[in-house]
Amino acid sequence: MVNEISATELKKLIDSGGNVQMIDVREPGEFSFAKILGTKLIPLGEIISRMKELDPTREAIIICKMGGRSARAIEALKAYGYTGELRNLRGGITAWSNDVDPKVPKY
Repeated sequence: MVNEISATELKKLIDSGGNVQMIDVREPGEFSFAKILGTKLIPLGEIISRMKELDPTREAIIICKMGGRSARAIEALKAYGYTGELRNLRGGITAWSNDVDPKVPKY
């Protein structure tokens, strides 16, 4: 079971100046089509080899299209010993587009 955050909760966290890092685990083509401003792209297949790019002192919000790949990324990071706090964006970029920013295109 992974901890989750809703799109509207994430928006409030960002707006309040929360010290979070947002990591998108989709593929580069998906990321270039639709993304949340301030998000860093680390495709799922690279998440373990690039784990050092995450700051374990800051909460990491992991993002994909619908929430499945990001949940797998969180499980993999935990399995490889990542110690920082991780939360999955429930519903992914699609939920962000539906609930927060309709200008973010859906696919």
